[in-house]
Amino acid sequence: MDQVEDRHATTGQCGGALAGNGRAYETLLTKRTTGVATYILAALSITLGVGSLIVFTLFLYIGPFNLTGFGLDTTRTLLLDAGLCMAFFLQHSGMVRKTIRRRLSRYIREPFIGAAYSVVSGILLLTLIVLWQESTFTLTSAEGFFLWSMRAIFFLAVAGQIWVILSLKSTDPFGTDALLHNREPTSPPIVLRGPYRWSRHPLYLTTLLMIWSYPDLTADRLLLNILFTLWIIVSTILEERDLVETYGDDYRTYQRTVPMLIPGFDPRRTRKRSASRF
Repeated sequence: MDQVEDRHATTGQCGGALAGNGRAYETLLTKRTTGVATYILAALSITLGVGSLIVFTLFLYIGPFNLTGFGLDTTRTLLLDAGLCMAFFLQHSGMVRKTIRRRLSRYIREPFIGAAYSVVSGILLLTLIVLWQESTFTLTSAEGFFLWSMRAIFFLAVAGQIWVILSLKSTDPFGTDALLHNREPTSPPIVLRGPYRWSRHPLYLTTLLMIWSYPDLTADRLLLNILFTLWIIVSTILEERDLVETYGDDYRTYQRTVPMLIPGFDPRRTRKRSASRF
C-alpha cells in the first residue's frame, strides 16, 4: 500500500510540475507574442505617421496625384472630397478627446492607444490623398511674382514645421515611447522654446500657410483649404480647453503672454485693449 501511495504521490508531483511548466510556457509565449506585436505596432506607427505627413506635404505642394479617377461631376467630386476630409477630421480630433480615450481604454491597453491613434490617422490621411478627386473648374491661378512668392511661403512654412518638431523634444507624437516602455502616456511639460515663444500652436499656423500657398485655386482645392482651416480653428479651441484642464494656471499664464496662432495677434487681448479705451 505504501508503494502504491508513493507512486500516486510521485505521479501527482509530476502532473503538478508539468502543469506548472505549461503555465510558465504559456506566460512566456504570451510575453513574446505581446513583444512582437508591440514592435510591429511601433514600426507601423512611425512608418504611417511619418510617411503620411511627408506624402501630405507633397500633396499640398504638387496638388492631387490623380491616382483614382471616378469620372464624377463637380458636385459629386466635391461631396466625395468633403466626406474624405470629414472622416479624417472626426478620427483625428475625436480619438484625442479624453472621453473617447477612456472608452477606448476598455478595449485597448493605455500604452497602445497613442500608437494606434497614429496608425489610424496615417491610414485615413493616405486614403484621403489616394481617393481625392480633382475638379476641372479653376477659379484662379497665380503667375510670375505671385507664383514664386507663394512657393517661397510654402517652403518657409515647411522650415517652420521642422523647427516646431525640433522644439518638441519631450513629446511622444507617435505614441511609441509609451508603447515600448509599457507605461501610460504622461503629460509633458509646457513647451516654451523655439516657435512656442511666439505662437501657442505654431504647427497649426505653418499648416495653414502650407494649405493656402498653393498657386492654382481649383474648386476642390478651395474646398480643402476652407475645410482644413475650419477644422484647425475648431481643433485649436478644443485643444486649448484640454490644455487648461491639464495644466491649470500655468497654461492660463501662457495664454496671457503668447498669442494662440498668429504672432503678435490675440483676439482676446485686442478686445481687452478696445474695452479699456471706453
